[in-house]
Amino acid sequence: MGLLGLSSFSRASSSSMVAYVILVLGLVLNGALPCNGGQTSLFVRKVEKTIDMPLDSDVFRVPPGYNAPQQVHITQGDHVGKGVIVSWVTVDEPGSSKVLYWSENGKQKKQAEGKFTTYRFFNYTSGYIHHCTIRNLEFNTKYYYVVGIGHTERTFWFLTPPEVGPDVPYTFGLIGDLGQSFDSNRTLTHYELNPQKGQAVLFVGDLSYADNYPNHDNVRWDTWGRFVERSVAYQPWIWTAGNHEIDFAPEIGETKPFKPYSKRYHVPYKASGSTAPFWYSIKRASAYIIVLSSYSAYGKYTPQYKWLEDELPKVNRSETPWLIVLMHSPWYNSYNYHYMEGETMRVMYEPWFVQYKVDVVFAGHVHAYERSERVSNVAYNIVNGKCIPVKDQSAPVYITIGDGGNLEGLATNMTEPQPAYSAYREASFGHAIFDIKNRTHAYYSWHRNQDGYAVEADTMWFFNRHWHQLDDSTSS
Repeated sequence: MGLLGLSSFSRASSSSMVAYVILVLGLVLNGALPCNGGQTSLFVRKVEKTIDMPLDSDVFRVPPGYNAPQQVHITQGDHVGKGVIVSWVTVDEPGSSKVLYWSENGKQKKQAEGKFTTYRFFNYTSGYIHHCTIRNLEFNTKYYYVVGIGHTERTFWFLTPPEVGPDVPYTFGLIGDLGQSFDSNRTLTHYELNPQKGQAVLFVGDLSYADNYPNHDNVRWDTWGRFVERSVAYQPWIWTAGNHEIDFAPEIGETKPFKPYSKRYHVPYKASGSTAPFWYSIKRASAYIIVLSSYSAYGKYTPQYKWLEDELPKVNRSETPWLIVLMHSPWYNSYNYHYMEGETMRVMYEPWFVQYKVDVVFAGHVHAYERSERVSNVAYNIVNGKCIPVKDQSAPVYITIGDGGNLEGLATNMTEPQPAYSAYREASFGHAIFDIKNRTHAYYSWHRNQDGYAVEADTMWFFNRHWHQLDDSTSS
């Protein structure tokens, strides 16, 4: 080989070596990037426009009969689970606000007396909205109840929860941002047919999306109430107010926020010492559930702040080991939608969540699914610069489940790389199940609408933060 050839060979070898070094260095650096968060699902949902069900859909059907009760729904009616709030709407006239009820094995029928209200919103006038609280029920008992007494009567049933106790098993469903689209119907059907039968739904806000229509068309509150009746008339849904419940519309003469929501969906807030229906707590079986309002004042000295400050020390983990928090706007969110919207509330309340070892926080708002590792971001002060979330076994898992299926569609744009706190994320519609086994273990599963009813797309065994504080991380 001549000198020219040798020189060319040397340059080629040198170039190859440089390329190889760059490749290896790139792989090493890539592995060192802070993107070891977990899994971004490889499942690709077919991109289709989310479409609202037409008003003549069978799921919106008005029940037959004169003044027939419609939009029947129940929620817990006291702090411990011995009460139920029954709500419904009549259209032709007020009719009776009484509820007739009896236990499955009991012979005596009892009556509870309720009240009704109405409201106007722009050019809409509501029907007669009835609320009746049944009290002093027996735990773990099936009850039948009748509404529409004196006109067209309709009969439903519900199960009261077991008595509050540390090892009482109980299964919650999780749904958020539901709306009334064809995808919403798939989500609700999926939940109803899930073999892990939920006994109550923890609903993390955004119900009807009526404010997405011209003049906040409140007819869409009525259609939504009839749509979900098939579930919520038979098991309690625990309500959280979202941004679509604000309904603040001064341009059409409405200056009172939350008006349609607060008229239609009552909660037992006074039982936990709350001064407003947007933040409150309940006990149910072995769970202590705290509901917070992302869209009410929460700064220091506000009523919500003072209530939560007083409420958390009351939680007795020997009685209710599982401490669950519901809110609408997530604190940890790696999607580009509603990014950082929950940040100021996080800064205010996250130290308390770590101090009192909250097990899990469920939120909505972002129309996708995400589950975090146990992390906290409470070390920062004005001079130390510690502003990156760190693993913290006293911190809750944060789950965003705003994937009910509403008209606004999916949030598909994720931040990259996936942050270290994010364990699993996916842009699909679905629901979840939180199945408490005893004081130490709970099994959690998320179910996407595209799968069979028993398929679990994401799962986690929760170890209770008070009784069994072992590392339950699902990613390295």
